[in-house]
Amino acid sequence: MEMVAFGAYGLTGILSGLLAGMLGLGGGVVIVPTLILVFGFLGFEPDWIPQLAVGTSLATILGTGGASVLAHHRRGAVRWDLFLRLAAWIVLGAWLGAALAGILPALWLQRLFGGFLVFVGGRLLWHRAPPPREDPPGRLDFGLAGLGIGTLSSLVGIGGGTLTVPFLVKSGVDMRRAVATASACGLPIALAGALGFLAVGWGREGLPPGSTGFLYWPAVGAILLASVPMAPLGARLAHTLPVDRLRRFFAILVLILGGKLLLE
Repeated sequence: MEMVAFGAYGLTGILSGLLAGMLGLGGGVVIVPTLILVFGFLGFEPDWIPQLAVGTSLATILGTGGASVLAHHRRGAVRWDLFLRLAAWIVLGAWLGAALAGILPALWLQRLFGGFLVFVGGRLLWHRAPPPREDPPGRLDFGLAGLGIGTLSSLVGIGGGTLTVPFLVKSGVDMRRAVATASACGLPIALAGALGFLAVGWGREGLPPGSTGFLYWPAVGAILLASVPMAPLGARLAHTLPVDRLRRFFAILVLILGGKLLLE
């Protein structure tokens, strides 16, 4: 069973890395539902499976996200001024999300992620950039956006790109810089969220060996080994494969996964 699980972690890492490179999607959209299935197969304590899946996903984002941010920074695409305006609020939201995950029943956390997948799948199917605002966002707008992005991203185990990019584009940032800046914003989400899940899961009874709080390290290591080298390959494939068709196919898959998690 452990070998099957290790293979599933590796395949998950490969797929999440490729999708990150091809479609700009964070790995959590793939990693969390897969880990929920694998952890159930391994017989982990059902009360902690969604929390373990989300916390583990956030820990993997630190590795893949760091490589992505470095690449964007070298191209001068990251708007560090906007990152600094969002970062503190994002960290606060990520801690809040982790705290909420520690008290939410497992089934409701699973349903929350299922609903988020339905949202992501719908946005991928009807992909449309939001129109820019007529008035530039102020400090309050950035604060509320950062708090909301951090909270929801930490709750569902993602780097927040699906939320940060539309906010930045609507704020008048061009798409390339919005994606790059959202990648940078994913690091404080992942770090604060992973530390939060470690803390709120500390000492809980029934956690599997190899975990620290709600972080399951065998899955973290295997996913990182597979996903980090796949992201550059995904970026190259984006220039040769019909990405719009792949986007629609993946959107349908995400909608099915989301519906399954909602109805279970």
